Amino acid sequence: MTLKTGLAAALVAAVVAAIVSAATITVIWRGAPGVVDAPGAGLQEKQVIDIVRTYLTKHPEILVEMTTELDTRQRDEQTAVQQKAIGENAEAIFRSPHAFVGGNPDGDVTVVEFFDYNCGYCKRAMPDLIKLIDSDDKVRVVLKEMPIFGGDSDDAAKGALAAMKQGKYFEMHQKLFGDSGKADKEKVLRIAGELGLDLEQLKKDMESEEIEKALEETRELGQKLGLQGTPFYLIGDQTIPGAPEDLYDQLAEKVGEVREEGCKIC
Repeated sequence: MTLKTGLAAALVAAVVAAIVSAATITVIWRGAPGVVDAPGAGLQEKQVIDIVRTYLTKHPEILVEMTTELDTRQRDEQTAVQQKAIGENAEAIFRSPHAFVGGNPDGDVTVVEFFDYNCGYCKRAMPDLIKLIDSDDKVRVVLKEMPIFGGDSDDAAKGALAAMKQGKYFEMHQKLFGDSGKADKEKVLRIAGELGLDLEQLKKDMESEEIEKALEETRELGQKLGLQGTPFYLIGDQTIPGAPEDLYDQLAEKVGEVREEGCKIC
């Protein structure tokens, strides 16, 4: 059963339950007040179910309308939760000392990306973010490691943060996404060698309390923002979940909107 099919079935069940409840109450009220098992209640329920099923079969577009409305309400609710969370956690989101800041550190609009080095969509999206940095010299970019796949992703995130302590974060970041294969500790150490980093210091920093604190901060932010996956972008107080095909265009458009209107909660 697909998600849409399951949702449609749930909607039908909800509609039937609501109508049956109303119909049963009507039968009870017309029959014997206070008697739940009023004569005719069972027949009324069956009639209602048949009517609803027949009507929805003839007019399936109603299910589409219901699904669309439900999606809209859920999206609006999630947006409200995220806006509140952004305002309450603006310092950690936009100005955390643990996160790498790229682009123009003094830029007028901040783009924040939450990502996992083993996320295929994050890998596909990286060129769009770099294109934005190259095309807009007023954009400030904050990168947040959120290793949702654990294990190897944790090691890759720690490796990038450890490379930041040696001034090579963005180089490590691009290679972890750009090189083929899984991002793990082995790849981190290989790339670190290619970048001329102090490997022993890197290994030590990867296990440091400071880097663990950085990852924990991002995990907590992800929970507060209700993130359901990566990548996830914040452009000021606006959001882009996932990696749509026109990501660069959406990023550029939202940067322009925030630049013009400002961000009251950033």
